[in-house]
Amino acid sequence: MEAEEVRAIALAIQREEMTEYHVYTQLAKICKDTHNAGVLRKVGEAEKTHAAFWQSRTGVQVKPDRFKVFTTVITARILGLSFTLKQMEKKEGTASKSYLALTEQFPEVLAISLEEAEHERELLSMLNEERLQYAGSIVLGLNDALVELTGALAGFTLALGETRTISMAALVTGISAAFSMAASEYLSCKADNDPRAMKSALYTGTAYIITVMLLILPFLLIPNKYAALGITLAAGVFIIFLFNYYLATAKDLDFKRRFGEMTLISLAVAALSFGVGWVLKNILGVDG
Repeated sequence: MEAEEVRAIALAIQREEMTEYHVYTQLAKICKDTHNAGVLRKVGEAEKTHAAFWQSRTGVQVKPDRFKVFTTVITARILGLSFTLKQMEKKEGTASKSYLALTEQFPEVLAISLEEAEHERELLSMLNEERLQYAGSIVLGLNDALVELTGALAGFTLALGETRTISMAALVTGISAAFSMAASEYLSCKADNDPRAMKSALYTGTAYIITVMLLILPFLLIPNKYAALGITLAAGVFIIFLFNYYLATAKDLDFKRRFGEMTLISLAVAALSFGVGWVLKNILGVDG
C-alpha cells in the first residue's frame, strides 16, 4: 500500500474516532439513565484515546464531523438511543475493515479493533428503553390499524360516493376501533396482573390513532377516491417499511420477513374488502 494511501486512511479513521467521541459525549448528556450515561462517557473517552493514537501517527489535528454529531444526536432524540447506537455499531463494523487494512503498517491497531468490539458488546447490553418495552403494544395498534383500515377504506371506496363520505365513515370506524383496541389491551394486561396495563393501552391506542390519521389523509386532500385509495395503500406499505426497519434495527429482528408478512396481509385484506364492496354495491344497487 502506498504511503499516501496509508495516510489518507489513517486520517479518515482519526476523524471518525474524534467524531464518535463527540457523539457519545453528547448522547451521554441527553441520556436520563445514569448507568447508560456513564457507559456512553466511558466509550467516548476511549474513542478520544483512539483519535489521539492516530494523531500521534499522522501528526495532524483533525476536527470532528459536526454535521454527523448533530444529526446523530437529533436521531437519538427522535428515534431513541437503541436505534441510534445499533446504527452506529453497524457502521463501526464497516470501519473496522479500515483498521485491518493498516495492521501491517501499525500493528497496534489490532488491539484497538478488539477494544471497539468490546465497546459494542458493552453498549448493546445496556439498552433498555421504554419505547422498546412497549414494542408489542405498538405493533398491536399499528398492525391492526393497517389491516383493518386499509380494508375498510378499500370497501368504502367501492361502496360509497365522495371522498368526504368515505373519510367520515373511515374516521368513525378508525377512532372507535382505536378505543376498542386500547380497552382490550388494558383488560388483557390487567388479567395477567401486568402493572403496565395503562401504559400498554395508551401505546396501543396512540399507535392506532396515528396510523388511522395517516391513512385517511389522502381522502381528505384528493377528490378522486381511487387515486386517494392508491396513495393510502402506498402510504400503508411505507409505514410498514419504516416501522419494521426501526424495530428490526433496534431489536435485531428479521426485517425482510416481518416487512413481507405485514405488507402481504394488509394488501390482501384491502383487496378482499375491495371485492366485498364491489359485490355489495351491485347487490344493493348503491350508486357511487
